[in-house]
Amino acid sequence: ASRYSAPMGLASFRLWWVAAFIVAAACSSQRVVPELLEPLVDRTVTFQEILSAPESYQGKVVVLGGVVLKAKRLKGGTQIELLQLPLDKRERPILDRQQSQGRFLAIRQDFLDPATIVEGSAMTIVGEVSGAKIDYLDVVEYQYPVVTIKHIHPWPARSYDNAQPRPRFSVGLGGRTGVGV
Repeated sequence: ASRYSAPMGLASFRLWWVAAFIVAAACSSQRVVPELLEPLVDRTVTFQEILSAPESYQGKVVVLGGVVLKAKRLKGGTQIELLQLPLDKRERPILDRQQSQGRFLAIRQDFLDPATIVEGSAMTIVGEVSGAKIDYLDVVEYQYPVVTIKHIHPWPARSYDNAQPRPRFSVGLGGRTGVGV
């Protein structure tokens, strides 16, 4: 055999399968909605329905996605203002702002430092609809649907931005492996 087509040894072959299994398991095990909350979620309620009549859906647990516009500290917790975005089949926000149907507020009952919530970052929120809040959006009054956060799933920027470095794993011929960034 030429030096370019050397047969893979049994140890290298096994290592490759172990690495493939670990990567597949890591990718498939990530749940956006925690198992304990799943039975509480009402997936029939749309954001458009909540936006048009938030009081009608009080107490409903929903899954909403979006990008962070701003976050601020409140006396009893933290408020995150999000631009709503539709979710894909993995419940990750689709980053096309033109598909947004509006804004909403997500309230966390305990302290979450607003400095740790990056503007423009994507997140999926599992929350209980708790009504609406009238506030100003620039110079116009805007009715924000409000959800009380039960679970936040932030999405790392690298999953959306191809310019970010990603870990690489390779299995070379002759049993060598390499890990890099």
